[in-house]
Amino acid sequence: MLTDDEAQIQLSPEMLPFERKLNSVKRTLAERKRETSLAEQRKDELVMYLAHDIRTPLTSVIGYLNLLEEDPNMPPELRAARVHIALEKAYRLETMVNEFFEITKYKSQKIALSKENIDLYYMLVQLSDELSPVLAQRGNAVALHLNEDLTVEADPEKLARVFSNILKNAASYSGPHTEIGISAEKVEQEVIIRFQNSDKDIPDEALSSLFDKFYRADQSRSSDTGGTGLGLAIAKEIVLLHGGTIGVSSQNHVVTFTISLPLTNQ
Repeated sequence: MLTDDEAQIQLSPEMLPFERKLNSVKRTLAERKRETSLAEQRKDELVMYLAHDIRTPLTSVIGYLNLLEEDPNMPPELRAARVHIALEKAYRLETMVNEFFEITKYKSQKIALSKENIDLYYMLVQLSDELSPVLAQRGNAVALHLNEDLTVEADPEKLARVFSNILKNAASYSGPHTEIGISAEKVEQEVIIRFQNSDKDIPDEALSSLFDKFYRADQSRSSDTGGTGLGLAIAKEIVLLHGGTIGVSSQNHVVTFTISLPLTNQ
């Protein structure tokens, strides 16, 4: 049972029931070992990605502060410009650290929900308006396709975070001058919400990783030009905390995020 191989344990015919049980235990031990190894690998990757993404803004902050220290007679305009850049990078660093701690709390189930009845239509209209400057940069717009009386019981602040993260992702990856469609419907005891945006098809192997921490579908984007890589991971944890599900599909140049939420508190 303790040998590190997949060979089946073989006993005499009269010991067949024990053989089956031993092989079942061996498979369970092997599966647990694989899960432990995978968890350790993911932890190492998480540390590596976090260190990599933090290094970029931190290097910029240190670099600009060094320039300021080395040249005390720097012209005021140039000094102000460099202080502004260093401050922007520091804020960026703060956002990344805060989001990392936030998803750690969700993973450990230390986040409490304050649920109330939410008007989905009003929330989505409000979020679309708030993100309109970001969408307008590439000529994108949001189109809502849902009844105005559709409601769901959820934590409004955290559910808004889910929708905002998905909309920001769509704004980053949609083709220019395209529409981001949002639809919702009641199906039995659930509300199904879909976000659709035009984009190049995402390979299946990439789809399965979109909700992983620090994953970016477009690997050419750095942590400064793209998101932190935590937005969709945080969205998933919030949805799961509500007892719902979230998934993504990509076909015919359309990416669809689908969220399922229970109508009432279970």
